[in-house]
Amino acid sequence: MITHIVFFKLADPTPENITAVRDKLLSMEGRIAELRHLEAGIDLARTERSYDVALVTKFDSLADLQAYQVHPYHAGEVLPFMRANCASVLAVDYEG
Repeated sequence: MITHIVFFKLADPTPENITAVRDKLLSMEGRIAELRHLEAGIDLARTERSYDVALVTKFDSLADLQAYQVHPYHAGEVLPFMRANCASVLAVDYEG
């Protein structure tokens, strides 16, 4: 199993924008066949090192993760929304 974790720091981190980002991420549920697990959450600590939203997804294989990256809904809807709203994005992908 491949785990894909992404952290999003918003350019304008208002409560409304943070919720909109989380909701856009959660909108992938049921739209992308390769996606085996999806969760997105809003940071509670709100410290200087915090990012605003976290995404955790799981895939059966690296090939499925790569298919997700170019999936029309992810690439055409979610990524442009994230690019328009985020100042910084961090990601890590690991097996296990």
